Amino acid sequence: MADLTDDIGRLRNELGEAKEYLRIDELRARLPQLETEMGRPDLWDDAERAREVQTEFTSVKDDLDLYDQLNGSVEDIETLWELGKEEGDQDSIDEAQTMVPKVAKQFETLELRALFTGEYDEGDAVCEIHSGAGGTDAQDWAQMMFEMYKRWSDKRGFALEVTEWQEGQEAGISTVGFTISGRHAYGLLQAERGVHRLVRISPFDSQARRHTAFASFSLWPEIPDATSQVEIDDKDLRVDVFRSSGAGGQHVNTTDSAVRITHLPTGIVVSCQNERSQHQNKDRCMQMLSVRLVEVERQKREEELAAAAGESLKTEWGSQIRSYVLQPYQQVKDERSGHTSGNPEGVLGGDVGPFMEAWLRWRRAS
Repeated sequence: MADLTDDIGRLRNELGEAKEYLRIDELRARLPQLETEMGRPDLWDDAERAREVQTEFTSVKDDLDLYDQLNGSVEDIETLWELGKEEGDQDSIDEAQTMVPKVAKQFETLELRALFTGEYDEGDAVCEIHSGAGGTDAQDWAQMMFEMYKRWSDKRGFALEVTEWQEGQEAGISTVGFTISGRHAYGLLQAERGVHRLVRISPFDSQARRHTAFASFSLWPEIPDATSQVEIDDKDLRVDVFRSSGAGGQHVNTTDSAVRITHLPTGIVVSCQNERSQHQNKDRCMQMLSVRLVEVERQKREEELAAAAGESLKTEWGSQIRSYVLQPYQQVKDERSGHTSGNPEGVLGGDVGPFMEAWLRWRRAS
C-alpha cells in the first residue's frame, strides 16, 4: 500500500503558501465590497471607474475560486487516503494517488501568480515588433513573430488589437504595433522584450542557402490614466497624417485617417491607423505616447537609484534573447533562462508560454 502522508503534507504546505501570496484573507474581505459596488445602479455613470471595478472583481473572484478548488482537491485526497487506510479500500487509495500529481501540477501553475510583482503586471500590454538585420528574411520573420503572439493570445483567451501595420518591401512586415488585453498580459510578455534571432533555409534565396534574420520585440504597460500622469506640450509634437495600409482594421486604405506623432524631445514615435477617424487615431496615439513617457520616467528613476547604490542595471534591449533554429537542426533556446524546445513548429504555432514561465522563474532566481 502506497503511503501518501508526505505527498499530502507537501500539498498542504503549498496550499498554505498560496494563501499567503494570493492574500486570500484580504480577497475574502474585499469581495463583498466589490459585489456591492457592482450592484450599484449608477455604477456605469462613470465608465472608467466601472471598468476598474469590473476588472478587480473578476481577478479577485478568479483567485478565490482557484484557491477554493485546490483546497477542495487536497481535502478530497486526504479523505480518500484516510478512507482507504481505515477500510482497506485499495480503489480509494489508487484514486488519491492518481490525484496527487494532477493537483501538484495545478500548484505549479498557481505559483506563477506569485512571480507577478510589478505595478502593471496584471494589466494589458502595448507591443511593437520591428524587423532588423536580414533584409526580406527579417521582414518575413517579423510577421512570423506577430503570428506567434497572435496564436498565443488566442490560446489564452486574450484579445489582440492591431494599431499599426507597415508592410515589408517584398514580403512580411517592417513594423507592427498591437495591444494584447488579458490578465497578466504585460507580466508574461515582459519575457519577450528584446531581439529574436531566426536561422533557416531562406525561402527568398534561389540557391536555398541558410540565412540568419533578426527582429525586435518592444513592450510597454497599458496605463489607463497615463495622460493624466504626464504633461505634453503641443509644440513638442510633430503630427503626420497618412493613408492606412495593411491589417490595421476595417478603415484602412480608405482615407488619410492614420496618424503618426513624433515627440521631438525624446524622439519617441507612435502611430495608429485602426480607429474610425483621424481624431480617434490621434487620441489613441496620445494615449500610447503618454504610456511611453511614463515608462521613460520610471526607467530613469530605476537607473538613478541603481547608480546611487553603486549598481549597474543590466539591459537586455538590443541583445539577442532567443534563437529559433530551423536548420541545420530544430531548436528554440532562450539565452537567459536556458529553456529549450526541440519543437520550433509548436513554439511558432503559439506554444511560447513555457519560455515566458521559465523567464519569470529565472528573473526571480537572478
